Amino acid sequence: MDIDVMKKVPVSEQDPQVRATNFDEVNLGYTKDEAVLEASRCLTCKNARCVQGCPVSIDIPSFISRVKEGDVEGAYNVISLSSSLPAVCGRVCPQETQCEAQCVRGIKGEAVSIGRLERFVADTAKEMGIKPQLPADMVKKGKKVAIIGAGPSGLTCAGDLAKMGYDVTIFEALHKAGGVLVYGIPEFRLPKDKVVAKEVENIKALGVEIVTDCVIGRSLTIDDLFEQEGFSAVFIGSGAGLPRFMNIPGEQALGVFSANEYLTRSNLMGAFSPDSRTPIMRAKKAVIVGGGNVAMDAARTAKRLGSEVHVVYRRSEEELPARKEEVHHAKEEGIIFDLLTNPVEILTDENGWVKGCKCIRMELGEPDASGRRSPVPVEGSEFTIDCDAVIMSLGTSPNPLIKKTTSGLEVNKRGGIIVNEAEMTSRDGVFAGGDAVTGAATVILAMGAGKSAAKGIDEYLSK
Repeated sequence: MDIDVMKKVPVSEQDPQVRATNFDEVNLGYTKDEAVLEASRCLTCKNARCVQGCPVSIDIPSFISRVKEGDVEGAYNVISLSSSLPAVCGRVCPQETQCEAQCVRGIKGEAVSIGRLERFVADTAKEMGIKPQLPADMVKKGKKVAIIGAGPSGLTCAGDLAKMGYDVTIFEALHKAGGVLVYGIPEFRLPKDKVVAKEVENIKALGVEIVTDCVIGRSLTIDDLFEQEGFSAVFIGSGAGLPRFMNIPGEQALGVFSANEYLTRSNLMGAFSPDSRTPIMRAKKAVIVGGGNVAMDAARTAKRLGSEVHVVYRRSEEELPARKEEVHHAKEEGIIFDLLTNPVEILTDENGWVKGCKCIRMELGEPDASGRRSPVPVEGSEFTIDCDAVIMSLGTSPNPLIKKTTSGLEVNKRGGIIVNEAEMTSRDGVFAGGDAVTGAATVILAMGAGKSAAKGIDEYLSK
């Protein structure tokens, strides 16, 4: 295969018209030959800017060099030193704004496909039966650490602590481990059995115990973990599962959902499957309100469930916060984008079911505090989109349960737990990270916080 060093080796994908009718993975990944070719584009920089752009500091030039040599096991071992979830990150991380954004090759051409190479290594290592290993010189610390939540931050923190010699137990509220990886991200982007379950098994293989169906704040409190269960430190990685709404008229109608509930039904509970017993709205025409990655996930799920789908977003395409790849895939699959548009009312029929979404056109005014131009309503521009379902994807906040049941735990006005530079909360010995601190963010940033917290916990317990 010839290669243009200025361009990425393309990756195979399902045809858009075919994939819009199934839940199989969209991207098919690199073959070995494609991965070696893409790896050969890497300049192996000595002062690697790509590593600085990675929230978990993977030694990217080192693992890519091993791919170039055909040494998959060596590449996997390099990645495993820094990342506990490489098969996940290779699929869902926004590399284009992180490691690949810093790639020197990208200055005069396209950046190296770091994410696709990471996925290739993780998938191939799994096929070869290679698993992460505990360090040969690891000494058992004889101390127990509790992790609340088996999502990206909790799994990362647990894996790192296990490698340091701690006895680690994860307490997960749901019946499956994985957090947003199992309830939030759709099967066509992140296969649950093929990828997530295998990554969780790798964490357990390091000696981490995972207790499911255990709601901290109900089954046990943080005080119980210290006083009754004998844990020396606690990490809160409980995510942000509390959805936000617009508080517009008609929002309580039948057929209005949060994206959180809609995706949880499909992803965690398998409602997308024709033989599932979990009910899910299979709308004729669905309106998705929002422009982030979760909105794209909800829109593309609704499309696969048979809906005509409209994404309604109050800013222009330039301001869409979703990954460009997700927007591109959504458009390819026939999803309609109604931009510079904002809902003002949900219309209902005589039985209380959604029959339409009344919207108003918007125009961009002066920049707001985030630097993005604020949308301003255009007077007299109201119109209605006929629909039978509206899915609100406006972000999420941390669940207030842990705060309510833990004295002395300080949170900010949005409910995010306040931490210092070592990820320690206002409670001695209690650490936190991921969406429970920041509100809804990316998988890799949650992993970075879990990694930082593991280091902070080790320093705290070593004293």
